Amino acid sequence: MSEPSLASSASSSPSKRWLTRGVLGIGLASLFSDWGHEAATAILPAFLASLGAPAVALGVIEGVSDGLSSFAKLAGGFIADHAPWRKPTGIVGYCATALTTFGYAFAQSWPMVLVLRAFGWMGRGSRGPSRDTLLADCVAPRQQGGAFGFERAMDTLGAVLGPLCATALLRVLGARGVLRWTLLPGLTAAVCFAFLAPASKKDGHPAAHPFTGFASRLAQLPKPYWHYLGGVLAHGIGDFAPTLLILRASQILTPRFGAGRAATVAVGLYTFYNSVNALASYPAGALADRVPKRGLLAAGYAIGAATYIGFIFERPTIVVLAILFGLAGVHGAVQQSVEKSLAAELLPNAARGSGFGVLATTNGIGDLVSSIVVGALWSGVSVTVGFLYAGIFVAIGAVLVYSPAGRRRFT
Repeated sequence: MSEPSLASSASSSPSKRWLTRGVLGIGLASLFSDWGHEAATAILPAFLASLGAPAVALGVIEGVSDGLSSFAKLAGGFIADHAPWRKPTGIVGYCATALTTFGYAFAQSWPMVLVLRAFGWMGRGSRGPSRDTLLADCVAPRQQGGAFGFERAMDTLGAVLGPLCATALLRVLGARGVLRWTLLPGLTAAVCFAFLAPASKKDGHPAAHPFTGFASRLAQLPKPYWHYLGGVLAHGIGDFAPTLLILRASQILTPRFGAGRAATVAVGLYTFYNSVNALASYPAGALADRVPKRGLLAAGYAIGAATYIGFIFERPTIVVLAILFGLAGVHGAVQQSVEKSLAAELLPNAARGSGFGVLATTNGIGDLVSSIVVGALWSGVSVTVGFLYAGIFVAIGAVLVYSPAGRRRFT
């Protein structure tokens, strides 16, 4: 694909180093933000159970929060097309996530957790396109896969440290104490972003031109990008929130180990999932700079489909569950690293922020559908049906991304 806008971007990013101050700053912001809210996520199932919430409540909380976040991501994409607003939006978004996660500590019912998580995820969603646009500007086009992979690795490293800290602090501080502690890494993320993230580049970007409407931004998105989003959406409506994997592992292990130990092992498996995700993110992004991105992304989707089907046939052993959680981590690393770098390759600079917003919204809609549907099928029919649904749609996403039409358009 020939992209004149990419050439201009390359000329404006002459540095041969991919690990610039901006990439490092955005990576650190992702590290500390995830450190905080993933500590809360790790204990969220047990915390909700202590509030008397049913199993479906977790799916509703995750699904509704992600669904509302998707609209914030769409608005955030429009904001990200205007350079002066990018960095302030990121700072406010990181602060919102930190404060609402801290607020879980004072919730007395699961609907209150739902409200707080929804607001926090809206802040998280609104900052995403601005962060991604600033990150894409930090490096030359040939280095974007590595830059996005590094940011995902740092993000997921925070997701490893979060559950580890939650486990270590749980007996000392209790669940509500751990939730109050999350304010520290959350605000640190906002500080890192404020002082290290780059200033917006105005040359060659729409922010240097008159303000235009959102519809005109969408009209600038190329047809190959819309085809790509179709595959992303199909994958998304099967790719449910990983907190449901924690719940599934707990249910599998409880008959053998008891509820308390099963919950501890499940959090450990989630930590392993995030560790694999962190370790695989940069290699996946760097590999995407050297091989066709669509093929790599389709392979990552296929791994996810196989993993969800595996949860149907697994035996209740820690080893088998560890393998499945590890495969889920590889799937997440490839998806998160390659989706954005492929989007950056397909999008013109004039609508890159809006394009990232639409991509994030597409994923958010998928998260809304998948988490609620899988949770409902799990509670109303059987866990087998829920995981089978997930595996089928993730596989459809892999086929659409790698379809003949997609191969013609991506090349």
